[in-house]
Amino acid sequence: MIVGTTIKALLASAQQELAQIDTARLDAEVLLAAVLMASRESLYAYPEKQVPPPLIADFQSLIMKRADDFPVAYLTGSKEFWSTELMVNQYTLIPRPETESLVETVLDLIVVDADKHILDLGTGSGAIGIAVAKERRLCHIISSDISIEALAVAEANANRQQLTNIEFKQSDWFSGLQGDYFDLILCNPPYIDSEYGGFIDTGIRFEPRIALDGGYLGIQAINTIIPAACKHLNTDAYMILEHGYNQADAVRRSLTANKFVDARTIQDYAGLDRVSYARYP
Repeated sequence: MIVGTTIKALLASAQQELAQIDTARLDAEVLLAAVLMASRESLYAYPEKQVPPPLIADFQSLIMKRADDFPVAYLTGSKEFWSTELMVNQYTLIPRPETESLVETVLDLIVVDADKHILDLGTGSGAIGIAVAKERRLCHIISSDISIEALAVAEANANRQQLTNIEFKQSDWFSGLQGDYFDLILCNPPYIDSEYGGFIDTGIRFEPRIALDGGYLGIQAINTIIPAACKHLNTDAYMILEHGYNQADAVRRSLTANKFVDARTIQDYAGLDRVSYARYP
């Protein structure tokens, strides 16, 4: 139970309530700042400021949910990715920092003034497609997803950035993209093993399983996407995939088996294999 009425006291009490979570202090700060519609910095500028009882009740509710591993991003309704604040909800996967490695890989393959046709497959919140659209304004991006609800979030995020070079299509992988051909296909597919216990007892149980569960050994979805992508690629096009830290060899083998060439793997900020890509000749 949260006790106290000042910012300082509420943060201390919330940190105790979240003691089992490694990011307890940070989470408490983010949630209190959200309730007060203030910055985290302001919490320390006015530590003795009294918080009205209704807002304390709101904070208490958020802390109780967070104590049950409910993700902070869903509680605040937003998550930063590529220096952009994105709306998220339980229809969208929460963007991870390691996915920025995929964006960096894409940008390394496209010169600034290039005019490319790009597919962001399984867009979720729109994080990847929006990042690329902002950095490569002459490129045209199609962001697709099977979920209408996720697409609504992605489109809203793009509209907030006033982007005109991105559009959204509902598609179960490539089913809704007949006749479309691309110079690059980008994808952060589901790549967690179906048997992973975290689907039951960690915070990812609150995220859309369809965006996380990659089937047997986590590679099933990837092995479905790669051959299907070949029917939608122009000559000298690229396929770029995020994957699990232990899946790089399997992804490169699948790319090579489907006639891609020059398969390579990029490590993320933690030094783990995270993104593999290859060229379609």
